[in-house]
Amino acid sequence: MRTYKTQMEAAKKGIITPEMKTVAEKEYTDPEQIRQLVALGQVAIPANINHKSLCAEGIGKGLRTKINVNLGISGDAQDYEVELDKVRMALKYGAEAIMDLSNYGKTNTFRRQLIEMSPAMIGTVPMYDAIGYLEKDLLEITAQDFLKVVRAHAEEGVDFMTIHAGINRRAVEAFKRDKRKMNIVSRGGSLLFAWMEMTGNENPFYEYYDEVLEILREYDVTISLGDALRPGCIDDSTDAGQIAELIELGDLTKRAWEKDVQVMVEGPGHMAMNEIAANMRLQKRLCHEAPFYVLGPLVTDIFPGYDHITSAIGGAIAAASGADFLCYVTPAEHLRLPDTADVKEGIMASRIAAHAADIAKGVPHARDLDNKMADARHKVDWDEMFSIAVDPDKARTYFESTPPADRHTCSMCGKMCAVRTTNLILEGKKVEFCSEL
Repeated sequence: MRTYKTQMEAAKKGIITPEMKTVAEKEYTDPEQIRQLVALGQVAIPANINHKSLCAEGIGKGLRTKINVNLGISGDAQDYEVELDKVRMALKYGAEAIMDLSNYGKTNTFRRQLIEMSPAMIGTVPMYDAIGYLEKDLLEITAQDFLKVVRAHAEEGVDFMTIHAGINRRAVEAFKRDKRKMNIVSRGGSLLFAWMEMTGNENPFYEYYDEVLEILREYDVTISLGDALRPGCIDDSTDAGQIAELIELGDLTKRAWEKDVQVMVEGPGHMAMNEIAANMRLQKRLCHEAPFYVLGPLVTDIFPGYDHITSAIGGAIAAASGADFLCYVTPAEHLRLPDTADVKEGIMASRIAAHAADIAKGVPHARDLDNKMADARHKVDWDEMFSIAVDPDKARTYFESTPPADRHTCSMCGKMCAVRTTNLILEGKKVEFCSEL
């Protein structure tokens, strides 16, 4: 029988939960250390009490960098089976979180199926679902209507929700005053901005923030404080609107912790490489070391079709500089809803960024598989290399597409393979080429 509502409440009471034990085992650390970090808000364990298939993950200080996969239907692409294929692919390739960003029709059937089948954390953005769920136009939706959608998602078992509570009137004033090239590129942020401007009211998620927190606390849902004013191009990064909202998010973080609701804070966006490290530190300072969840950052704006690469570059720098959670970006970013091939490319790019950052940060055991791969390459043991590779099927397909005459090499270098040459010399053997032709 649980004597606590949330992971944070348990941590503050000195209770080590089953989820904390799971995270500690995955992270090669002591459960007590995890408990202390959760109590401080520096680690979040998104774990809705109704998500029975969840295998808990920790996000935050000293832990492996986690990745998130976005998917979901839209009005132009309504095939739920395709989205389930993307879910299966995300789980196969090791994504720790999946966000259902469906924004068309009645989405709860798909979401319930997703929660039932997924050991990964599930996130949503209730603002996206409001129009379809409520069957009302934006202007007709009331503040209480928005809260109904939050409750519905919490009841279904969603582990974390992006709530754009920081785009209040103060932040909007800063945004309007400091002109941008791209204005607001956050879908949820733009809808709230439009609602605020059309109704003349305060952001309902800010005005009724305490009520939102009560709902989240009831089901142990982690709030992911959305960055509605994130930069949508590198020229808009680190401007007054972005920073004004970040200041608000810092205050909202403390208010959530006071109610024992776990917090993640979301960040940019598009940003030149030289600004990333400073932004990571700024977020940690203003948001009291809460876990930081970043989209990208995308480090240039002119490579549509390759934004999984522009985001992996930014993501690696961001995570090495303090970000804890990376949202993947696919080659389809800015162009269309990604297909399954795009999803795989996005997952792999994000996993590369996260793993590279973990090595740089000295996360415990981050180098283990890299060292095993080096050993396998030293022995030129292809089967061992394929077993270690994150995507063994692709590695094997590449190797076998142009098979070498000698399996102890590959078709690029053949018998001039540097590893083979050095191994032969160190074994006291001769290196001969002509006699081998």
